[in-house]
Amino acid sequence: MALNPRQLAILQAVREQGSVKTEELAEEFGITLQTARRDIQRLSEAAELERFHGGVRAIDSSTRNTTYTERQRTQSEAKQDIARQVAAAIPHGASLFMNIGTTVEAVASELLLHNDLRVVTNNLHVARILAANPRCEVVVAGGTLRHEDLGVVGEAALSFIRQFKVDIGLIGISGIDEDGTLRDYDMREVMVARAIVEQSRQVWLVADHSKFDRPAMIEMAPLKVVHTLFTDTVPALAKLQLMAELGVRCVVAQSRVQD
Repeated sequence: MALNPRQLAILQAVREQGSVKTEELAEEFGITLQTARRDIQRLSEAAELERFHGGVRAIDSSTRNTTYTERQRTQSEAKQDIARQVAAAIPHGASLFMNIGTTVEAVASELLLHNDLRVVTNNLHVARILAANPRCEVVVAGGTLRHEDLGVVGEAALSFIRQFKVDIGLIGISGIDEDGTLRDYDMREVMVARAIVEQSRQVWLVADHSKFDRPAMIEMAPLKVVHTLFTDTVPALAKLQLMAELGVRCVVAQSRVQD
């Protein structure tokens, strides 16, 4: 089904934001609500987007993640809010694991004024960002490089991670199931993330609201391995109750709470 330039632009906007209200699309593109609804209907019929009452959302695949560029753009403001909250909680002199993920990279950018950090990472973006902080020692895992996002995975990375025991394992994730299961797309990445969980005294998970109930094929770990979840909006009541039962602390970015 051929899409016109405006519909392609709407598709890109929804993919970047995760979900958008119909009224917001009409205002953003300077069109009437009726035209916005027609465009949404066409994109839905093309199986590009999924409609819900009052809006539209991107269709997630359980087998394939979005591109690195799309992940950078999606929920970028929310990720920055989360990153500032996480950085404020990390004490000077701490040791950290930092794994693959754009939210984890946002946290790295907020650590440039921290002192005496020791960071072990399999994310070359994180290593590059923290290289600008001379008071931070960065230890980079060796292994197989994923060209798209500069993540280091594989058996060598796994063995390397297992040599360390750190204060905080800071991890990102692609999706959190309804039952709290943490899920991702690449088994090699999942194996390294599991090792990070095992070798961390505390596990901190960074996940914006779009990660909740997002499908991904591979189970990484149950939610109960997480000590603190940092997110940008207050989760649904069922999720809050689950976290309370599992002893998982939930921290919502302060700027978002104030909004």
